[in-house]
Amino acid sequence: MAEFESQLGRRLPGVRTGRRHFLKLSAGALSGLMLSNCRRGLSDVQAGGDGRSDLLEIYSWAAYTDDEVIRAFQDQTGIEVRVTLYDSNETMLAKLQAGGGGSFSIVYPSDYAVQEMLSLEMLAPLDKSQIQGLDNLLPNWVNPGYDPDNAHSVPFAWGTTGLVYNRQSLNPPPTDWDYLWQSRADLTRQVTLLNDVREVMGAALKSLGYSYNSTNPQEIEAAYQRLVEIRPTLASFTTDAWQDQILAGDLAVAMGYSSDAIAVREDDPDLVYIVPDSGASLWTDTMAILKTAPNPEAAYAWINFQLDPQNAARNVEKFNFATPVRPAIELLPPELQANQNLFPSEEVLSRCESIAPVGDAVDLYDRYWTMLTSA
Repeated sequence: MAEFESQLGRRLPGVRTGRRHFLKLSAGALSGLMLSNCRRGLSDVQAGGDGRSDLLEIYSWAAYTDDEVIRAFQDQTGIEVRVTLYDSNETMLAKLQAGGGGSFSIVYPSDYAVQEMLSLEMLAPLDKSQIQGLDNLLPNWVNPGYDPDNAHSVPFAWGTTGLVYNRQSLNPPPTDWDYLWQSRADLTRQVTLLNDVREVMGAALKSLGYSYNSTNPQEIEAAYQRLVEIRPTLASFTTDAWQDQILAGDLAVAMGYSSDAIAVREDDPDLVYIVPDSGASLWTDTMAILKTAPNPEAAYAWINFQLDPQNAARNVEKFNFATPVRPAIELLPPELQANQNLFPSEEVLSRCESIAPVGDAVDLYDRYWTMLTSA
């Protein structure tokens, strides 16, 4: 990727981030998100990565937890938490494959990464008898295609991908991906697309009537050629910088994640987020226990804590992503429950696809992506 910031995290309080934006912190700070001096507890918990029985180490995206959440968990269980952050699913997988994840018990793979990790036999099968709250999941996440029956993962957060624009600037407004092509003469250097090969190629595929997950070489090439047509309209490929740029009026349209669109609209209510009519991606990030987990009992305690409706509702309010925990939605303020950017209608969801592995076609995607971003 051309931009290291392309794929980490959600918005932390007081920090503007993209869905996958890497926090601008030192490497030491990134691996040191932890609270210490907690009381000991759960004496039957297995030893953590450094031999301690009261330590849970988590490998996660940014903005899925903070000091307040960690402190609440520690107060409840007596287990100390250390969180190490990664910048993409690919970074996470590479580190684990290289043997660098032996201290981690919990990891947060995205939907398609769960499938990759299952093929690599990285994830432990879940003992459902130790999990409380799976019966509270929304229907779309009870038996997800990426992990049937949630046998190896528990959904944590979800959202959509779409377009953000200022209602005062564009008339008529965009309703579909086709707008980027139909209006390209007026959009020179006023558009940003995500710095994410599968999202950008997927959007082009959708605009052509194909699947986000096409493995057909002709369809993939057609999507690439279509993107070349709008290359002059692009200010950049970015997953984060578009937020400040669109607030400043420097962009007409930005491709972004729903969680970031919700956050940026707090600063300017004239900004509008849409899921294009032809469809977009429906992303899910999960919690999973590694086969090498040194502390699986504490990992189950963490999963149960996050599935608790009160805690899940608090996460929605703090981090702007949707929760799959149905009772948590009922605890949210009415304006959040009714927020269609946060909780789209079934009609909108029916137009979306989850990103899935594309097998050997990944090399074709990567080749076209390199050509597109280096042009």
